[in-house]
Amino acid sequence: MKKQLLCGLLAAAALALPAQGARTVPVQVDGTRLVGTSYLENGVTYTPLRYLLDAMGGWTVSWDSRAQAAVAVSGSTRLAADPGADTVIVDGRSYSGRVTVRNGRTYVPLRLVSEALGGSAEWDPWMSGAAVTSAGADHDAVDLYWLSRIISAESGGEPIEGQIAVGNVVLNRVASREFPDTIPGVIFDRVDGVQFEPVSNGTVYKPPTAQSVEAARRVLAGEQVIGKALYFYAPTLSQGTWINANRTYYKTIGCHRFYL
Repeated sequence: MKKQLLCGLLAAAALALPAQGARTVPVQVDGTRLVGTSYLENGVTYTPLRYLLDAMGGWTVSWDSRAQAAVAVSGSTRLAADPGADTVIVDGRSYSGRVTVRNGRTYVPLRLVSEALGGSAEWDPWMSGAAVTSAGADHDAVDLYWLSRIISAESGGEPIEGQIAVGNVVLNRVASREFPDTIPGVIFDRVDGVQFEPVSNGTVYKPPTAQSVEAARRVLAGEQVIGKALYFYAPTLSQGTWINANRTYYKTIGCHRFYL
């Protein structure tokens, strides 16, 4: 009984303590990393309102000194983030959420604002951060983010056709029962060992080239150049012993040989 009472008192005391352990986390919007600092606290990601809306595009953000709130306008849509009331108001509809001002920046709950504006937000465990897909975006933010990076890391020096081909292999694997059913799942698949060298050497985490982002968008839009190929390798970098012995050659594009 005493032990249970002590545990209860400790739990109550812990709940009464101020929030501790906030940490900075990366945030990306529609495949592009957000500038500025975002942080995670008690399971909620907070991000600067201006940087978030700038990434979405088409917003004008200002500080209303009379109302003591950040105000943003895009067309006929109006958003107000009020630190005093801890509310975000979008076109007259009020949402409760912690709003703070730090170093001159108004921080808002990322998921709350993203969803209030018709988009979505999710936690990306491979990035250890949050990903926002804005309303009207052509592609899922996580898919575009990682597909553009693996294309860039594997074939950044290739012509656009070769980069699209690498992206096709990733999507072909997503569609195959032999591999995971998501783009990051395929890229970071380790069931039979690391599948892509950039995952081992860390280059998959580097920012992609503009052409690789274009290639990723075209692949996600359905452009296809290598049929049902599931494998590729560069003869100048690898002997491809297993692939040559076990898979059917399909075609060569640039420096890569592709196999079914």
